[in-house]
Amino acid sequence: MSNAKERKHAKKMRNQPTNVTLSSGFVADRGVKHHNGGGRPFRAQKQESFFGTSRQRQAKMTHYSPTGPDVNEQSSSKVMFKKKGGWKTGPEDISQEIPKYITASTFAQARAAEISAMLTAVTQKSSNSLVFQTLPRHMRRRAMSHNVKRLPRRLREIAQKEAEKSVHQKKEHSKNKCHKARRCHINRILEFNRRQKKNIWLETHIWHAKRFHMVKKWGYCLGERPTVKSHRACYRAMTNRCLLQDLSYYCCLELKGKEEEILKALSPMCSIDTGLTFAAVHCLSGKRQGSLMLYRANKYPREMLGPVTFIWKSGDRAESRQLWIWLHPTLKQDILEEIKAMCQCMEPTKSTVCIPDPLLTPSQEESQTELHGEKIVKKRKRKDDGENAKPIKKFIGDGTRDPHQPYSWLSPTTGILISDLTMEMNRFRLIGPLSHSILTEALKIASVHTEGEDTEKTPHHWWVETCKNADSVSLHHRQGAVFELLGGVTSPAEIPAGTILGLTVGDPRINLPQKRSKVLPNPEKCQDNEKVRQLLLEGVPVECTHSFIWNQAICKNVTENKISDQDLNRKRSELLVPGSQLVLGPHESKIPLLLIQQPGKVTGDDRRGWGGGWDVLLPKGWGMAFWIPLIYRGARAGGLKEAIVHSQYKRSPYIPGDFPDCPAGVLFAEEQAQHLLEKYKRRPPAKRPNYVKLGTLAPFCCPWEQLTRDWESRVQAQEELSVAFSPSSEESDLRGDRVSCVPTPEKTHEVSDEAGTSLHDSRPEGVMDTECPAQAGAEWEMNQDATSSLLCVLRSKTSLKQLSAWCAPSSGERWAARRAPGRGQQELTREACLSVLGRFPRALVWVTLSLLRKGSPEPHTMICVPAKEDFLQLSRDQLYCGPQEPKHSDPFKSKIRKQKEKRKIEKRQNQECAVSEGLAEEDPTAGPRAPTLGLWSGPLPNVTSHCSRVLLGFVTQGDFSMAVGCGEALGFVSLTGLLDMLSSQPAAERGLVLLRPPASLQYRFARIAIEV
Repeated sequence: MSNAKERKHAKKMRNQPTNVTLSSGFVADRGVKHHNGGGRPFRAQKQESFFGTSRQRQAKMTHYSPTGPDVNEQSSSKVMFKKKGGWKTGPEDISQEIPKYITASTFAQARAAEISAMLTAVTQKSSNSLVFQTLPRHMRRRAMSHNVKRLPRRLREIAQKEAEKSVHQKKEHSKNKCHKARRCHINRILEFNRRQKKNIWLETHIWHAKRFHMVKKWGYCLGERPTVKSHRACYRAMTNRCLLQDLSYYCCLELKGKEEEILKALSPMCSIDTGLTFAAVHCLSGKRQGSLMLYRANKYPREMLGPVTFIWKSGDRAESRQLWIWLHPTLKQDILEEIKAMCQCMEPTKSTVCIPDPLLTPSQEESQTELHGEKIVKKRKRKDDGENAKPIKKFIGDGTRDPHQPYSWLSPTTGILISDLTMEMNRFRLIGPLSHSILTEALKIASVHTEGEDTEKTPHHWWVETCKNADSVSLHHRQGAVFELLGGVTSPAEIPAGTILGLTVGDPRINLPQKRSKVLPNPEKCQDNEKVRQLLLEGVPVECTHSFIWNQAICKNVTENKISDQDLNRKRSELLVPGSQLVLGPHESKIPLLLIQQPGKVTGDDRRGWGGGWDVLLPKGWGMAFWIPLIYRGARAGGLKEAIVHSQYKRSPYIPGDFPDCPAGVLFAEEQAQHLLEKYKRRPPAKRPNYVKLGTLAPFCCPWEQLTRDWESRVQAQEELSVAFSPSSEESDLRGDRVSCVPTPEKTHEVSDEAGTSLHDSRPEGVMDTECPAQAGAEWEMNQDATSSLLCVLRSKTSLKQLSAWCAPSSGERWAARRAPGRGQQELTREACLSVLGRFPRALVWVTLSLLRKGSPEPHTMICVPAKEDFLQLSRDQLYCGPQEPKHSDPFKSKIRKQKEKRKIEKRQNQECAVSEGLAEEDPTAGPRAPTLGLWSGPLPNVTSHCSRVLLGFVTQGDFSMAVGCGEALGFVSLTGLLDMLSSQPAAERGLVLLRPPASLQYRFARIAIEV
């Protein structure tokens, strides 16, 4: 019997009982004589006595009985079923197969068993579908699932049985409670607390979850982008109106101690070469917010930790200063450990910050839910039995923090106290020219308590004590006057960068408008133009930067004594005139704030001040109370995507993706490469680009280390070749000025010894021997600490200004200011290049790229050096877009296909062996991972000379810019390659490069610029 017949037979017999199911050895050849039990032929058995034959024949028929069959019964069953199925043709041996005598009782038992098996097979369902699902589609009705009378009459009885069976069937209790139980206030709090075990929720999480696509990043659950199409709307908000972002996930580290000790400990971690430090005069007085780059102690310009912003508390004595350092959550661990080591704060101490109650276990949650369920029932019976019930508090701040984990450290030698204030404050960012107008409209200065008011029952005793001090009241009025002046300022960019203003405001929910409106600046509010002019020139006075938010005890009191929304709405409903102003008097909450001006775009000559705004720091627990009033005044909410667009239009690096020399940036690049690789593999080979044929070695990552090393080797080889051919000619000297943009080995050794690293990388040339460049680059970058990498990013202000002047072409009024002799810039010579490279070997430079013609760059776009024929073609045709890369051959395609066929054959053989031997089948993925078709397999070749145009760097951010009306990109280029390119280009065409996306062969011209 063929395989098809066997499968058909097995399908028919799958529901038969075991006593009528055929054995595996049922099929036999036609010419083979069937044997009865004992192995003798049937004809030989006829020669036996009558009784023996009769007994054997009776034994043959007993295989129909419910008891287990023996060998003779199976043999007889084979012959009879074979004859019945028609597999043995002809009347041969018919008389031998049919018995002459039967026993009535045995025969009846056999027939009864067959009838029972038949009824079982008929009544047993072969699928999980219901009765009404077996009907044709044109006869089905939606009501059939719950109304039996909608079915045909012949099926109603069966459907009724199915319905009764489903009703009486015991169902497992669902873990999700009913809607009413989930909406219960106590159960909701339990559920919210439970869901924050892994990822912390911000106070505005529920509001964002209804309107944003949420992502889990950096240990938080954050809004990525709005669910509505709002890309252009958010840009217009940042440009003309106001965009609101919740930055409460940023971490805050607090340092307390002597000013001298704090500056002494932190000074080795920063360099004055990159800009201001912690000792800047305006920042040290508490008047301005500062920003800087942190490095490991005495490791500048390598081993960077990340960018931070800092605020000094004003009005403190030198013996007791307070410093806040704000940083991205991906940078927190490395920077905290380095600061603890420099301040010698390794001893944990008990912190003054309030720790929330620990998370409940599932059993405790169930018992707590049952307790409150009983409470709800008793409440319906009007029984007051909730006095002894323990109230459940909603987690505010970092509720997932382990109570036993230290977050405060004290140094016995320096006396410095380090505290981790993560999630202890809310931080909102308002971006746009209307940000200060929205703030002045939404926030109202807190009223001062007078002696006649009843202040005994008020919970805000700290404000009552403050109002008793005349100096404090005078300072409060001065802060309010300065805050009102902000309403007459056209844009936040007019105020000095980093200006700080301390305030104490009333509850913003009281002044909440009935409908959402748009606030516009009103210059008529402030009639005193002289004070506005003084504010724009000098900024906020130092004494007005004082705020009670620095006092943790006051912040705790403000958080705990907040009036709930339920009580506030109840008091509104009790007003005699609905809609009138609610006056709470001394019971109104007073909230300390800190307003910090964000300067916006501070680099370059165009669009200075774009993207400026204000940051609002407020105590925890008050997030939604301030978020809704700001939204009702016309602010548009943005997420992480809008933050990336904001940094891209400001032409500033985005944290952490644009910091390749930082551990957080390396980790981000690895995760991004893994995500893009998985996305690439999900597509079939015919629906994805073949990057090998396109000449793209690393489509998902940027091999910065290999790029800088290849450029160093390339320039050294060019210099040696030039010296070898014509060592004494004048032309060689001129050419040496162009190509000798690399320090000598002796100088490089001196620099590397000073930096505490080795010049030569311990890795071999073929370091990327993995399945694809994405994973190779990620793994390579992750091991930079172990190999003491020389990779760094050039952040020296002096060197960047020099490079910015060299990148400008010689023609055009726009670039004339950069080359003005008054700026003290040097000419592009060999000595000038060596002076820069001597300090920063294997360095990267942050550059801005603007496309000359059409095109929209994307991340991982290659930045290449134009050839001479490209400039010649561009001079002939001004509409020339750019050259095209010749298509490359794929040397891995045939190998991958052969390996794939080989794996198929091996898999088939392994399956056959496993079936024959009865062993478990081996996992096909247990072996080494196969290379991916379309990606470079094995070690990467020289990345600079792999294509027809020399590779200079990569793009990290890129898109069409609505600000300038063309494609713009941000990225890094090799410092050695940049100097070599600038020295070889004509003065009129200096700064022109080529951009090529990873999935394209078309190069496009772009102008490179370095903004400082």
